[in-house]
Amino acid sequence: MGRFMITAMPFTGHVVPLLAVASALRARGHDVRFYTGSAFRERVEASGATLVPWRAAPDFDENDLPATFPRLVGKKGLGQLLINVADLFMGTAPQQVEDLEAEWTRDPWDVLAADEVSIGSVLAAERLGFAWATVAVLPLNMPGTQGPPSGLGLAPGRNPLTKTRDAALRAAVPLLSRPLRKPLADARAAAGLPPSRLTMDRIVFSPRLVVASGSTSLDYRRRDRPPSVEFVGRLLPPTDGPAELPGWWDDLRGRRIVHVTQGTQNVDPADLIAPALDALADRDDLVVVVATGVRGRDILPFPVPSNARVAGFLPYGELLPLVEIVVTNGGWGGTLAALSHGIPLAVAGGDLDKPEIAARVAWAGAGVDLRTGTPSASAVRAAVGRIETDASFRAAAERVGQELRSLGGAPRAAALLEGLLA
Repeated sequence: MGRFMITAMPFTGHVVPLLAVASALRARGHDVRFYTGSAFRERVEASGATLVPWRAAPDFDENDLPATFPRLVGKKGLGQLLINVADLFMGTAPQQVEDLEAEWTRDPWDVLAADEVSIGSVLAAERLGFAWATVAVLPLNMPGTQGPPSGLGLAPGRNPLTKTRDAALRAAVPLLSRPLRKPLADARAAAGLPPSRLTMDRIVFSPRLVVASGSTSLDYRRRDRPPSVEFVGRLLPPTDGPAELPGWWDDLRGRRIVHVTQGTQNVDPADLIAPALDALADRDDLVVVVATGVRGRDILPFPVPSNARVAGFLPYGELLPLVEIVVTNGGWGGTLAALSHGIPLAVAGGDLDKPEIAARVAWAGAGVDLRTGTPSASAVRAAVGRIETDASFRAAAERVGQELRSLGGAPRAAALLEGLLA
């Protein structure tokens, strides 16, 4: 039996796929601890793992980040991204090291597996010298020698002009990441580590093993990934039994369904839900099923059309087999879930990693990139219409879904992590 420590930044989209890995490791007989926010205690314990909560690190609420990180007030887009990285990922890293070192002193582990923004885990591994792996729960943003830098929402160039563009953008990464040098240097110093010239995108990926959610077809089929990268498809935790269904669930029987989701971050319904409802309000042939992204928030702050049904969260295992099209802000977990069921998407990727996800879906032919996080109703209507009338979108989504299902998921991730026990 091996002893594993799994770490995830306390966001639903990060914790849930790593809970799948925790469950798979427990099923194989291993001891598993899980370091994340205390809000996830019940879900961690349901996986069979033991929660190690954030103590020295600030145990923040993912639905109210400015309460803990006030520089995020009013921020979106690039400004939000930079502050997220500097204050949330790097700024909390020394306290994460403190928590992990205390737990290591109490009871060491054999292998640590961290999501790719758990910088504290990387610094703790350097400080304490244990084996570690990355479990990438976001689209793989590892730097390479091909294509543009990840995160820009640009597909790799296919001609001399765009390939030159890609090379220029790769060369500009050190300049673009300059605002993050000091926060990372400060985090290293506070963790008792010497200075390093490596940037965040160079330190967060384990040189031994990167277990990547997704597939090569959602990674532009790049050929510059190192042998340490293993794609495993969708990391799906086991179900807890029959899901609690909303009271309107029977309204879906025999109907065509479009699912609209704002994800779990930046959940202002005016961004995507409102224009999507306006776009599809006159479609009597459809039921528009909306997830607000906040548990218990089952009502929207504006009137909804008669063909819409709303809930905070929905059981995807029951919903997605009924859905024809997903209109989404581009959260990676929800995108992989839809594609695993062969469902094409209209993606409104506005900030953080969402433009990158939208571009990858469009490159794979599995959906439409709306190229904004706040599309107009006419843009959503046109995107849904394109997907309905062009069979290539569904065919591509089904191809990607077949690939995702073939890669082994959480059980294969657990087997790969076992390989580090030696």
